[in-house]
Amino acid sequence: MTDSYKQAALHPVVQRVTERLIERSRNSRAAYLAGVARAGHSRPGRDKLGCANLAHAMAAAPADDRLKIRSERACNIGIVTAYNDMLSAHQPFDEFPDVIKAAARAHGASAQVAGGVPAMCDGVTQGYAGMELSLFSRDVIALASGIALSHQMFDAAMFLGVCDKIVPGLVMGALAFGHLPAVFAPAGPMPSGLPNDEKSRIRQEYAAGRVTRAALLDSELAAYHTSGTCTFYGTANSNQMLMEFMGLHLPGASFINPHTPLRHALTQAATARAVALSRTDINTAKILDERAFVNGVVGLLATGGSTNHTLHLVAMAHAGGILLDWQDIAELSDVTPLLARVYPSGSADVNQFQAAGGLNFLIRELLDAGFLHDDVTTVMGHGMRAYTQEAFLTEDALAWQDAPRESLDESIVRPASRPFAPEGGLRILQGNLGRAVIKSSAVKPAHQKVRAPARVFADQEEAQAAFKAGELHRDVIVVVRFQGPKANGMPELHKLMPMLGLLQDEGFHVALVTDGRMSGASGKVPAAIHLSPEAMTGGMLTRVRDGDVISLDCEANVLRCEVDDAEFAARPAAQAPERPFDPWRNMFALFRNNVGDAPHGASPLYDDSEYPKHEDR
Repeated sequence: MTDSYKQAALHPVVQRVTERLIERSRNSRAAYLAGVARAGHSRPGRDKLGCANLAHAMAAAPADDRLKIRSERACNIGIVTAYNDMLSAHQPFDEFPDVIKAAARAHGASAQVAGGVPAMCDGVTQGYAGMELSLFSRDVIALASGIALSHQMFDAAMFLGVCDKIVPGLVMGALAFGHLPAVFAPAGPMPSGLPNDEKSRIRQEYAAGRVTRAALLDSELAAYHTSGTCTFYGTANSNQMLMEFMGLHLPGASFINPHTPLRHALTQAATARAVALSRTDINTAKILDERAFVNGVVGLLATGGSTNHTLHLVAMAHAGGILLDWQDIAELSDVTPLLARVYPSGSADVNQFQAAGGLNFLIRELLDAGFLHDDVTTVMGHGMRAYTQEAFLTEDALAWQDAPRESLDESIVRPASRPFAPEGGLRILQGNLGRAVIKSSAVKPAHQKVRAPARVFADQEEAQAAFKAGELHRDVIVVVRFQGPKANGMPELHKLMPMLGLLQDEGFHVALVTDGRMSGASGKVPAAIHLSPEAMTGGMLTRVRDGDVISLDCEANVLRCEVDDAEFAARPAAQAPERPFDPWRNMFALFRNNVGDAPHGASPLYDDSEYPKHEDR
């Protein structure tokens, strides 16, 4: 698939961060790999099953598949699917199991749907109670993936998922069964509909009371109009980018529309790779090492990807014994060039991004500039250079060719020699309030420094009520606290963006500061999010009062409340608001009570207290 090339020298900061990550993770990674090795000794697992156990597992299989499974030498693929027909991004997975099974048979193998995992949509739950379950759904998906693969029946796994918490949860589950090779097969983005910036404009018009609800719904339906992933560059499409940068997709698989011949061929080819990998020593643990996670972080920064991945990448890494930290992301952000402008960081959608050169162009640019590790293992074998090629169909078969040598639209994609910015699209802010994340690539330079009085709220409903009452039409930093993982599951607060965007358009200096999340579509208003320590654990956000001046500075990476240190420390902490008992919410009390903090991935599955202490954390 690739021509000969000269490997660029690795950027010294990328090298330093990688070496530090390897050293920091030495003990935890060794323990993880030892566990993987123990699990691998029983592979293929079904030859250890009793006859009654095995009979249960293949009772419903077609006769020819049953013969292959019984032979114990043919590969049997376990399919873990996030299919449902409510989510546009996951509806195409309805047909994938049949495609995978047929492709497996064509290669002398079999495949079974090992299990389904939940797939909730943040676009549906935004601003409502269900959003309090959203972040924890990632860890439920990881657990459900583990249950699916627990039957000792499989030689390889294929994972079908696209959206926000789903792919990170699937990766965590895949790492729990790291002795198996895993291939991820995406569904692809929907064709372009109403432009994203026009959708955003109509949302602001509705927030200002200038358009009707019917007009707003018409706009939303024109944007989200068919099956496939939403076309803006939020968490779902950032997930697909990561799977390519980290070597779990086939090259060029991320942004091919559903129900097309090329998408169908890529799913067939992904199945063939899973069968082939089952006959090698390549497994998920080998693919997802420290270098792969550094490549993922660089991809996130170079494309201005979702803020949610400052949580998910850390949790995914921890699942493989790799102690990725926000400090690593911050240092990589200082040197990684921003090479893409995709909505909300620009006006283009992911289909236009793909047409302009896409991920395979960017991967080549970053490899040639020394920002990516090439010496990694992927589902394609050894090296990232395979991912500088894009997939296409000949008359007879799927093939790959070099990605365009030049960007086809430099307003969307640029070479590393002419970046949109010399630093990455995400920044880590620090100061006397703690540490927070901001998507700087979406914020125009004129708005990257905000200094204004605070207005403090306990939830986004209070903030929306104040806006409707005309209380926020001034320079203001809106503080929304008790929104962290221990408080209420860390919901996204995206409903605040239309009103804050409207205030900014009216000429006011505004920003958001919160221990909650925004969305992968964090937009033009500066938003310091994931603030840690969170208010529920006594973070300094509990000491902020209405009128306190807060300074948010993306250029200096500073977030600070301008109150005398002694006075600030002496203030009594605000108390969390009382919440009524809700049976559905109580189901997740175990998660809230055991969840880690945001810089450690906000996961209840890994105990941060067991991680080794080190100076840069």
